[in-house]
Amino acid sequence: MIDVINLEKHYGNNQVLKGISVTINKGDIVVVVGPSGSGKSTFLRCLNCMEDPTGGQIIFNGVDIADVKVDINIHRRHMGMVFQHFNLFNNKTVIENIMLAPVYVQCQDMRKAKRKNALLKVTNLFRKEKKAISPVTQTKAEIVKEARENALSLLRRIGLEDKADVYPSTLSGGQKQRVAIVRSLAMNPDVILFDEPTSALDPEMVGEVLDLMKDLAREGMTMIIVTHEMGFAKEVANKVLFIDEGRILESAPPKEFFENPQNPRLKDFLSKVLV
Repeated sequence: MIDVINLEKHYGNNQVLKGISVTINKGDIVVVVGPSGSGKSTFLRCLNCMEDPTGGQIIFNGVDIADVKVDINIHRRHMGMVFQHFNLFNNKTVIENIMLAPVYVQCQDMRKAKRKNALLKVTNLFRKEKKAISPVTQTKAEIVKEARENALSLLRRIGLEDKADVYPSTLSGGQKQRVAIVRSLAMNPDVILFDEPTSALDPEMVGEVLDLMKDLAREGMTMIIVTHEMGFAKEVANKVLFIDEGRILESAPPKEFFENPQNPRLKDFLSKVLV
């Protein structure tokens, strides 16, 4: 699904990522760990080109999305992102936050289809063999109705249907992060990227977010997760990456990663975080 080949990222003279290569297959749960400042979040943000890579390739579903000629917005539709600080729109209700992207994208596609049909009608006047016109059957009202029904279903799934019409400021941190996760799910992504999804939460709220992520893992969602939750990595991941100073120093299944680390730097890191 995703092949990262010799990925590099520079900020001026500071090279943050130094030739990262990794393959993520459909259904993989990849947990990325490492010390602060090691390049974990930069790596994640490069995967959907929120940060433009300086070098290397990111092959997502057969397309190098690091290529500047590629329309990255088309591919971002299939790659969800969950941020450390939720990034919900505080001036929109919970359900409006969840509906926003699906409604925007589908309405944009509808407008493009209408423009294409209008152009075809004109060009067909000058063709002997007419090109078929694909009818646009869905209206904006129908798109909004469908998005609202899906959003309510997602809120029902996380037990927050009664919060549909409130604003994010009234929610707890755990509730905000669960809303942020189902907001990503509303686009039916192929993969979801999680950038330290529990680090901004109070300890008692971490569990409800991790439980939702475990449910997604059981359902086969492909996930790449930057986190400090080692217990979660042991339980859910099928691959754990250790990044330090912009390089992957070790990649292994969780049992091997935690019980038999090979790299001296990883051994030192685990001795400090596994207490």
